[in-house]
Amino acid sequence: MTKAEDFEAETKSRGEELGALAAAKQALAESTAGADALSYGLDQVSFLQTASRAGARQYDAARLVRKLAEKTGSKGLALLAQRISNVIRAGSKSGDDVFAKVKGLIQDMLEKLEAEAEADATKKAYCDKELAETNGKKSDKTIEIEKLSTQIDQMSAKSATLKEEVAALGQALGDLATSQAQMDKLRAEEKELYTKNSAELVQGLNGVKMALKVLNEYYAKADKAHAANEGGSSGIIGLLEVVESDFTKGSAEMTATEESAVSTYEQATKENEIEKATKEQDVKYKVKESTELDATAAETGTDRSGVQAELDAVLEYLRKIEGDCIAKAETHEERKARFEAELAGCKEALRILEEETAASLIQRGVLRGVRRHA
Repeated sequence: MTKAEDFEAETKSRGEELGALAAAKQALAESTAGADALSYGLDQVSFLQTASRAGARQYDAARLVRKLAEKTGSKGLALLAQRISNVIRAGSKSGDDVFAKVKGLIQDMLEKLEAEAEADATKKAYCDKELAETNGKKSDKTIEIEKLSTQIDQMSAKSATLKEEVAALGQALGDLATSQAQMDKLRAEEKELYTKNSAELVQGLNGVKMALKVLNEYYAKADKAHAANEGGSSGIIGLLEVVESDFTKGSAEMTATEESAVSTYEQATKENEIEKATKEQDVKYKVKESTELDATAAETGTDRSGVQAELDAVLEYLRKIEGDCIAKAETHEERKARFEAELAGCKEALRILEEETAASLIQRGVLRGVRRHA
């Protein structure tokens, strides 16, 4: 049987014990009063009838207690019934005051059961108080742990998000550095090509200019030793002038292109530098915040471990209290069963009392009549 079942049987048995003892005590008290009222100077028949009836009532009390002991399985009631029977048998031989001894046995048992009932009531009050306080602590600690766990989860989630953002920023910074390196390489190549082509173009332009100068100076002289081909020279000079114009235009366009490329490069580089500085600062702050969140989460985790240790102690104590209290807590059904057993015992005691009272009154009337006619 479990503790709860043992206690249920114990509680029910104790209630029936109290009912039986109360019934037996009242029956014996009335029987004693009737016996004490009888005169021992009467004739032998009246005395034997009185003694026989009193002895029967004693055995009635013993049977009542024994019956309840068998019904409830109470060892205490069974022992009491056996003691009552032993006292009755011994008294019938020795002539001792049986009623007083039986009443004493019942009174002792009643006092013992009442003391146990009082102790049970005190224990129940203690259990109610301890269970309420301990469950309150359990609830408080559980809520505190849930709160701390929520804080840790939130901080851990935020830290993880920040770390992801830092990783993304790191990737962006890497891409930016790669892009800038490619821009630097392309700009260097463009500059090298411009420098080379520009020099060649300037050199060619200078050559054309030199040729034009020579031709113009030659054909401008008046003291030539032969007849110069004026028409041919005009064509050559015109062609060189066209070349000069093309070279000049090409040089200007090349220079403009280079200057535009330089401007674009410098603007892009400046923007990249700003973006790089912004992202690096962002990384710095996010790393700092993530580190602080991790540290706070760790501290909160330590706090939670402390609260968890407190909760574990509370739960351990609660298990102990529940083992002592809940398993023995008297339910409504158990109280009802005990009440019914006590009520049944009282009714039985009342029946015995009424029967004994009626019998005592009749017996007293008969004896008074005998005395008057004696």
